[in-house]
Amino acid sequence: MSRAAKADPLPLTDPAAFIARWASSGAAERANYQLFLSELCDLIGVARPDPTKPDDTDNAYVFERSVTFHHQDGTTSTGRIDLYKRGCFVLEAKQGVEKREAAEALAEATKAKAKAAKKGHAQRGSAAWDEAMLKARGQAEQYARALPASEGRPPLLIIVDVGHSIELYSEFTRTGGTYVPFPDPQSHRILLARLGDAAVRESLRLAWTDPQALDPTRRSARVTREIAQSLGLLAASLEKSGHRAEAVATFLMRALFTMFAEDVELLPKDSFINLLRSLHGHTEQFVPMIEELWGRMKTGGFSTVLREKVRHFNGGLFESATALPLTDDQFELLIEASRADWRDVEPAIFGTLLERALNPIERHRLGAHYTPRAYVERLVLPTVVEPLRAEWDATKAAAVTLDRQGKTQEAAAEVQRYHRRLCEVRVLDPACGSGNFLYVTLEHLKRLEGEVLNALDRLGHEQAALEMAGFTVDPHQLLGLEVNPRAAAIAELVLWIGYLQWHFRTRGRVAPPEPIIKNFHNIECRDAVLAYDRTEPVLDAQGRPVTRWDGRTLKKHPVTGEDVPDETARVPLLSYVNPRPAEWPQADFIVGNPPYIGVRRLRTTVSDDYVKALVKAYPEVPETSDYVMYW
Repeated sequence: MSRAAKADPLPLTDPAAFIARWASSGAAERANYQLFLSELCDLIGVARPDPTKPDDTDNAYVFERSVTFHHQDGTTSTGRIDLYKRGCFVLEAKQGVEKREAAEALAEATKAKAKAAKKGHAQRGSAAWDEAMLKARGQAEQYARALPASEGRPPLLIIVDVGHSIELYSEFTRTGGTYVPFPDPQSHRILLARLGDAAVRESLRLAWTDPQALDPTRRSARVTREIAQSLGLLAASLEKSGHRAEAVATFLMRALFTMFAEDVELLPKDSFINLLRSLHGHTEQFVPMIEELWGRMKTGGFSTVLREKVRHFNGGLFESATALPLTDDQFELLIEASRADWRDVEPAIFGTLLERALNPIERHRLGAHYTPRAYVERLVLPTVVEPLRAEWDATKAAAVTLDRQGKTQEAAAEVQRYHRRLCEVRVLDPACGSGNFLYVTLEHLKRLEGEVLNALDRLGHEQAALEMAGFTVDPHQLLGLEVNPRAAAIAELVLWIGYLQWHFRTRGRVAPPEPIIKNFHNIECRDAVLAYDRTEPVLDAQGRPVTRWDGRTLKKHPVTGEDVPDETARVPLLSYVNPRPAEWPQADFIVGNPPYIGVRRLRTTVSDDYVKALVKAYPEVPETSDYVMYW
């Protein structure tokens, strides 16, 4: 045989040729998967896997990488990963049920009814295929968890139906959390024909070479920081013009939600930024025109400013349409903020940064540390998400079994029962701040709901009818308590932005039912520890209010240069009438990062009278206790 005949075939880099070649592949997974993946590597421009070596520490990118499972009884067993790349992915390959085999299985399952085969059972997408793909995903996750600790868990799982589809699941924190559909349940499955799209091929190339670059929170965090900086500058400028900090915060929250609504096309595309551009040199017209738009967003209807119909937004945010007059420089800062792509804002950190941007005392900390999303997920995932996912896994298994038996309606009812359960879950953060923990919880609930709705869709049930009937995961399920009114308002805003982001990610361009936002009163502005009828100012012997240091404002010591309390920053001393333990809303789960104040700082931070009220409300708690949330 000639040398040319023995040589490997030329790399298959033409997408159309690759798609045509593999669209007709047969049901021979073990024979086909290595060739398919090798040619896929050629197509996306990455190296093919390396030869396997005797020592697994050298097998960083190979087919059939071995892993050892350690069982509870002390025994071990060996498994083999179809394709593994260290620090990138575990890949499991399957071959879908072929038309002839699926038709035979369907005929056997429906003999008694003698009905025609329903759509999907004679091709991929059948119950048998769903079951095989679920098993493959579960197998891939077992392999990921069995990898040596020294190698860490990969950020991606890839499930391949040879010649048909590629599914992606992510866990970018690599801390042992649950792998979820990436980028969302609607678009995590890449069908073979989509490999003709250069953007899809680039995503797969990054999965092979730099998967962390796919993490949407990285880009979102950068965009969010930039937006917060612009808003911080504008807030400071408006306060210097004499506007109260609370009025500035309310105005800017209303403005930024309008920018977000425009970018997700709940308002007509580019309508708000074009309105702002039209006001260049005419800033005196800004207030009446913006107030007309916001008044229309409150009620819905035709906007004379936009010359188009506006959806009904409602909610507390647009209860007042008051706008603030802007100077030319302030107007430019507002336009700069509106140029950002608000679809990319990261709610998990946006609340913290917005609170700092709108708070004159906290504004200098805009660039300071904030709680990373990974830390939030370390609490949210095991507390809330993993128990709900375990229930979903059991529901999926039951539904697949019923569907394979031809009991499609019973299978759909099983999934609908779980969906109703998911929509009734209540999660409480009793010290919610600006809502970061609640948003991350909401995101994972929406991811899970997306999987549930996809399952219902495959069973022939209409998703839109569920949401129109009010059956959807939404912010009313996320309950918060927060003493700071600005932070409480931001938390509510964060939840609505996050909810709408995930609505469009899981439902495509389907608009949510009106009103778009609702005033659920799910974020309560009150003390989570102490309830009381009212407060009264403490008066001295002459009837004058007694004041104290506000507990946070500092100044530089003239000699040492250290930060010391600024005694000129004072607040009234209050007494608490009828103090008692606060009652919390009923919830299925409690999450959050409760505040902690050591006993030594307690009286200077929250005042003597507050401590006295605590002691009276909680007589069983020693006065020497630190101040925390009592879980």
